[in-house]
Amino acid sequence: MPLQNRVTPFAQIAALPGRGLLTGNRGILHDDARRIVRPWQVRRWIACRLDVPGRRRQLMEPHTWTELFFLDEAAAFAAGHRPCAECRRADYARFKALWSVCHGGPAGADDIDAVLHRDRLLDRRTQRTYRAELADLPDGTYAVLDGAPWLVWRARLHAWSDAGYRHARARPKRAVVDVLTPRSIVPLFAAGYVPGVHATADARS
Repeated sequence: MPLQNRVTPFAQIAALPGRGLLTGNRGILHDDARRIVRPWQVRRWIACRLDVPGRRRQLMEPHTWTELFFLDEAAAFAAGHRPCAECRRADYARFKALWSVCHGGPAGADDIDAVLHRDRLLDRRTQRTYRAELADLPDGTYAVLDGAPWLVWRARLHAWSDAGYRHARARPKRAVVDVLTPRSIVPLFAAGYVPGVHATADARS
């Protein structure tokens, strides 16, 4: 049975078999029996490389951070995570530079994390969303249609699953949707940050 450490675009931590392309953390979320007991511990929600040379970890070791897994970078952003400044330094530098362009003001990790924490949560367990015209959303954004998460990618919508994008459909020209990707991240996509997506999205484009 899979561990409860897969993150959906709804920011929920679920027991699903798909591993995905990125890992990450929100602090220590599990107990000694490897059960999730809290949705997050710290405000620094990051997305990391799966494999870092010289580092090997046993999943969900007691009293250390909980390894979470995301289908791809777009899904990690939708769940409110940003690139790790250590193992994904180049991605973080691009993200930080575009954050400064789009938002101005301080752009240190603590400053970014404070804004993201406000944008991703209504309360401790409820994801914050906002309404927008689907046609205005840039590639890489996640929106909700019929209660499910869909990726906006190359003029089409792609249905998320833990193992990849299951099918695609044309993007409606006129529709107002709930947006999952935090409000402060979406402008970075429009400004040129292209998030990594699972190969199944390109296969269905």
